Amino acid sequence: MKKLYRSHRDNMIAGVCGGLGEMYSVDSTMIRLAFVFIGLITGILPLVVAYIIGWIIIPENPEG
Repeated sequence: MKKLYRSHRDNMIAGVCGGLGEMYSVDSTMIRLAFVFIGLITGILPLVVAYIIGWIIIPENPEG
């Protein structure tokens, strides 16, 4: 079972999208575009809150 970690190699702000991309073997750019698209549809504030919660809850990758 794969674990979700924040990425050190593929990060823009905190590595949340990079970690999701590594976990699901998807390009992190596609994850970032999906976040922006969902943010535009639902409003910016829910996206920012979800990202900050992910930043706090998801641990950093211990392997670096």
